[in-house]
Amino acid sequence: MKSFFDFNRNSPEERRVRNELYPELAKFHIALREEMDEEEYQAYYNSEKESLKQSRPIVYQNNRKWIPAY
Repeated sequence: MKSFFDFNRNSPEERRVRNELYPELAKFHIALREEMDEEEYQAYYNSEKESLKQSRPIVYQNNRKWIPAY
């Protein structure tokens, strides 16, 4: 499942889905944008996005397949 920060903010459809999935966080970010200037908000948004990436566990894809013995 996508995090709040994984959605494309430039796409109206993705913004709508993001706001439906994360209504409280969306309201919080709307309020932040009203209080901060654009540069401050972008810095905050990018730092939150980056910190989320760092806190995610790395999942390695292990494709285990049965090898038939002939």
